[in-house]
Formats: sequence, C-alpha cells, structure tokens
Amino acid sequence: MNLWDIALRNLKRRKSKAAFVLVGLTIGVTAVVVFISLAEALTQNINSKLEEYGANILIVPKTENLSMSYGGISLGGVLFEMQEIHEEELAKIGEIANAKNVAAVGPMLLGAVEMGSRKALLAGMDFQVASQLRPWWKVQGSLPDEEGVLAGAEAARVLGLGVGKPVAVNGRSLVVSGILDATGSQDDNILFTRLATAQSILQKEGRISVAEVAALCSGCPIEEMVRQISEILPRANVMAIKQVVEGRMETLNHFRKASYGLSAIVALVGALVVLVTMMGSVRERTSEIGIFRAIGFRSSHIMKIILLEAGIVSVLAGVLGYLLGLGATKIALLFFVAGGGHTGHAIAVPLDPLLAGGALVLAIVLGLAASYYPARVAARLDPCEALRAL
Repeated sequence: MNLWDIALRNLKRRKSKAAFVLVGLTIGVTAVVVFISLAEALTQNINSKLEEYGANILIVPKTENLSMSYGGISLGGVLFEMQEIHEEELAKIGEIANAKNVAAVGPMLLGAVEMGSRKALLAGMDFQVASQLRPWWKVQGSLPDEEGVLAGAEAARVLGLGVGKPVAVNGRSLVVSGILDATGSQDDNILFTRLATAQSILQKEGRISVAEVAALCSGCPIEEMVRQISEILPRANVMAIKQVVEGRMETLNHFRKASYGLSAIVALVGALVVLVTMMGSVRERTSEIGIFRAIGFRSSHIMKIILLEAGIVSVLAGVLGYLLGLGATKIALLFFVAGGGHTGHAIAVPLDPLLAGGALVLAIVLGLAASYYPARVAARLDPCEALRAL
C-alpha cells in the first residue's frame, strides 16, 4: 500500500475532520475570490464608464493676453477674438502613448454674437461627444442640427427664447431646437450650436477656442497624459482638472486595497482553521502513527501522509472555492444594482483562468502551510510513547 492510498483511506475514515478542513478552506478561498472578483469587476466597469463624469483635461491656446474663465475654470489667458487652435491639430491626440485612455475629445469655438440689441456668447461644439463631456445636461427639446441652436436656461430667459422659435444670430436665422435645464454653471448663459455652424457664423472655419478631453487614466498619472498632449500640441496650454481624476482613481484604489486586505484576513482565518483541525487530528491518531512507525514507516513517511491528506482536501477546496466565489460575486453585484448602482446589471463575471489558478494555488499553499507544523509534530512522535496510547 502506497502513501496515496493511506492518505485517501484516512480521509474516508475521518470524513468529519476532512469535511471541516474542506469547509474552512473553501470559505476562505471563496471569500478571497469574491473580494478580488468584485474589486476587479467594479473597477473595470467604472473605468469603462469614467467618461460619464465629463472632461478632465483642457486644451487652450498659448497666449500672454487677458485671461478668462469658462465654467469657473481658468483657461490660462484666452482672447477669443485673437487666439485659436486649428481643429485638425486635435487629431494628433490619437497618436499619444496613452491614446487608449482618451474617451472623448470635444472641440469648442467660443465667440460673442449679436442678438438684435443684445450680445450673447455663442459656443460651437461637437454634440456627438456632448453626452460624455456633459452627462449632467438635460435638454427640453432636442440637440440642434446645422440650422439650430440650444439655449442655456438663463440665456433663454433673458433673450425670451422658446423651443421652435426662430432667432437671428449675427444676422443668420437659426431655430431654437432645445433649452437646457438649469445646470448652475456658465452653460446656463450660453447659446450652443454645432461647431461647423459656429465657425461659419464667427467666420473662423477650421479653428477652435478650447478643447475638452475626457480621459480615463487608471494606468498612468494624469500629469503624464497632459505631458504627452503638450508635446504634440506645442502651441497650446494643456491642463488637468486634477480633482476629477484623482477623486475617481483614489476611490477605486481604496476599494481595491480594502478588498485585498479583507482577502488576506479571511485567508489567514482559513489557515488557522486548518491548523487547529489538523493538530486535533494528529492527537487523535497518536496510536495509529505509533503503529506505522513500529512496522517500519519513517518520520518522512508520516509527514508525507499528513501533507498528502491536506493537499487532496486543498485541491477540492480550491476548485469549490473558485466556483462558489464566482456565484457569490454575481449575487453581490445584484445588490449593487438594487442599491441604486446603474452599472451592476451590465457587469459580466467571466471565467478567469488566472484567478482560477490563483485560487487553486492559494488553497494548496494555505492547506500545506497550515498542515506543515502538525505534520512535523506527527513525524517526531516517539514510537514507544505513541504505542502506549493503545
């Protein structure tokens, strides 16, 4: 009879002890898989949707002239009547090393226009990326076409604009397609139209005043992306709204660290369960170990039998722990949806070979490490003393 057969027979004879070790290890591995899977799933999902939080990098022309602000953010000295960036230069942003982190680029042309006896600020923009750069916008009506204009709440009130009404902008007739709900920002005071329309009205074809970038930078510092864009656009000032990016990534990092910390604690508890159970098993098997030693088994054989038993249980715990962990993760994500999260239903939790392998290795390492001391104790038992226990 080889050592494998002995280990398997021992597990069958002591099913309750084996089951207790299996449950302890499985719970530990399951918890680790849940914490890691949940952290990764939420991180990936949030990363894929970070553009919903709006722009976090601004690109403006370099100038030594008067400064102004847009939306409460200093743009570093922009004089609308003199300073612009050529629109085609923005295509270079797609060539930077971290181009994959750029979710959206929104060019904008700003300029003063005549509205009868009044003046207003006209902003030409790309409405295809407006939902990413300004997810908080709520429009009564619709976004404008080439002959339309979208009015901020305050601009509509002051100028007496309504949805569907015509309006003359620098002598060009446009139709108010929609009115923004109040945002509490400078957008309330602006008239928005398509970029090409604004360029035509302001006679600045191919030029823009500012570009807004929604950048996801989970794998690099935001300053690095700013540096890369600055290098390819030497005639522009590039600046980060650091609070936006740092706040997002700090929250994600805290969540991940907490998950890993909890995983380590649960794994330690699982190891302690194995240690205590195996020590109890060794004490109960003192006479059995004495018989093995009396018939010629070496200390190394006794130690291998104990470790083989732990290894077999650990492999089962690794497989069960991973599968149960995936199921528990999916259930946990449902609570995120029920709790008001808008992304939980879209989060997939696919089979991850790397995590599966990690769960198996973790279970084996924990099981063997926690069983090593009991195995050493068993191997060092004096045969004579062990036989007296009969």
